[in-house]
Amino acid sequence: MAAMVQVDDQTYRSLEFAARIGNISTGAVVAKLVAAASLPEPAKAAADVSGASVPVFVTYEGHRTDAAYDRQTKRIDVTSGPLAGRSFKTPTGAARAIVGHYKPSISPNRNGWSFWTINDGTGRLLQEIRYS
Repeated sequence: MAAMVQVDDQTYRSLEFAARIGNISTGAVVAKLVAAASLPEPAKAAADVSGASVPVFVTYEGHRTDAAYDRQTKRIDVTSGPLAGRSFKTPTGAARAIVGHYKPSISPNRNGWSFWTINDGTGRLLQEIRYS
């Protein structure tokens, strides 16, 4: 039984492009995406975050930014994206810079401790290790 799925024009153009590259139909592209998304993820153990530097990331407005949080100085050193190479005195300062970069028309005020996610696959926020 075939069913219809509606997508916006940009998404459809992306599907057509992927189909051309893979020399398959747009339906096959969707099927592959659904199959990949349906695979169970392997169990992830929490990474050891007891070291001086903790890898963190944020995805804001569809853009991922990776960084390192220094437990001793509380600094955030951005390692990817347009702000790569910049250091911020606090997680909040880094969060405000990212928001200001991607959405300059809104207030950049953010709590950096709940903005950053520890890059260990568990989904834990930086605030969970703030005082440890």
